[in-house]
Amino acid sequence: MKYKNCYRTKEIFSDIILTSDGEHLTGLFFAGNKDVDEKVEKIEEKDLAIFEETKRWLDTYFDGKIPKFTLKYKIDNLTPFRKEVLETVSAIPYGRTITYGEIARKIAEKHNISRMSAQAVGAAVGFNPISIIVPCHRVIGSDGSPVGYGGGIDNKMELLKLEKAVVTGDGCVVKY
Repeated sequence: MKYKNCYRTKEIFSDIILTSDGEHLTGLFFAGNKDVDEKVEKIEEKDLAIFEETKRWLDTYFDGKIPKFTLKYKIDNLTPFRKEVLETVSAIPYGRTITYGEIARKIAEKHNISRMSAQAVGAAVGFNPISIIVPCHRVIGSDGSPVGYGGGIDNKMELLKLEKAVVTGDGCVVKY
């Protein structure tokens, strides 16, 4: 069974739709995105302990603090490549960014291959169903621009501002 719940954000962000299998968080999506709204419209709304815990995590995060606890989440249908990319994304520290190309270079080095496609990394990052917690908003374009965010570029920019992120890329350094 799948369940959903809504988290009301501060007015500068879109609200967030949470999904669960009853035990684990399986999705954290900004509302208003057509793909997201279609995915969750037929899911039963329910109050669950994992939703309450996630809301507590999000309250801490949106207060500009780093949550000191880890949520129980599950991402289905992970290929080995997607898993590796999302593990790399999960390791990006609060307030820092990395480019799609930098992730591609790290993975290529790890596998001792000459190069890895930044576009393939982008597709794997785009697969992430647990935004913010698996911080795909911290992945930026090679020129330092906040490209490619399923939750909307406005939300991505506000998340980076909230974290006071230092955005770097090809010589571009911007502090939000």
